[in-house]
Amino acid sequence: MARRTGRTGRTVLVLLFDGVQSLDVTGPVEVFAGAEQHTPGTYRIRTASLDGAPVRTSSGLHLVPDQALGTGPQPDTLVVPGGRGTRNPDPRLTEWLRRHGTGARRLVSVCTGAILLARAGLLDGRRVTTHWAYSDRLARDHPAVEVDPDPIYIRDGNVATSAGVTSGIDLALALVEEDLGRDVALTVARHLVVFLRRPGNQAQFSAQLAAQTARREPLRELQHWITEHPGDDLSVESLAARASLSPRHFARAFQAETGTTPGRYVDRVRLEHARRLLEDTGDGVEEVSRASGYGTPEAMRRAFVKALGTSPAEYRRRFRPASVS
Repeated sequence: MARRTGRTGRTVLVLLFDGVQSLDVTGPVEVFAGAEQHTPGTYRIRTASLDGAPVRTSSGLHLVPDQALGTGPQPDTLVVPGGRGTRNPDPRLTEWLRRHGTGARRLVSVCTGAILLARAGLLDGRRVTTHWAYSDRLARDHPAVEVDPDPIYIRDGNVATSAGVTSGIDLALALVEEDLGRDVALTVARHLVVFLRRPGNQAQFSAQLAAQTARREPLRELQHWITEHPGDDLSVESLAARASLSPRHFARAFQAETGTTPGRYVDRVRLEHARRLLEDTGDGVEEVSRASGYGTPEAMRRAFVKALGTSPAEYRRRFRPASVS
């Protein structure tokens, strides 16, 4: 049963502008709204545009803001979404951010919203991330900003930046966990039917997204087969035999068509499989390591520490809901 906090709620203000990416807005809003429903009195969610006028998103939807910028109280959390509208923003929006952005307890960007924060000088000296396709531009145009294109989100002091679109949900869940605890964040995640909250230093892509889809059908089928059989023998020699190619020819063809080596692709698949077993089942670490192709818990531990900066046991403690046993 939801409990009341006795507070009027932290104000979460989401900026709106023409060309905004609608999912950058609705994703975090749904997370904070879910947390407010679970624990009434926690969040007061508001949206604002420059003049309080409706905006047209990059997909053509019209969003009606609650207020004009500057007409409400100073927000606790200021969320700046991305979208095509960040390419040539209204100078008044940048100026408002420059004047008022530092007043928020938490400054948050989703996707290319980081570009707006950088234009306003709010990311200088910070380590940040953004959508992978715009990382180089952000780094080039704002050399005082340290841009890391890999993580799905980064926390640096009171500034939090996330990568493309759905990673804004991951970041919002992390903020809810910070405010209300792990159980509330996991409840919201399950209600939204998303994977349990991913750690911020997880790469922006899953194995299949990170790798291009091979042009030739035998290699495409093999990519899919690998994801379905992470515990099998996935050596180059074994995969080459399945593809009816020599190991040398297979390795060259796989990298040429997917942009990654067979070994790296297998590593990503196994890591994702192990993560999901740790999140969604009560299987022991030894059983998970075998099912995911690591062989031993120590081999899996080394892979987790290298890729995620945490051990499998700690990962499970943080990201498995209490209801899973």
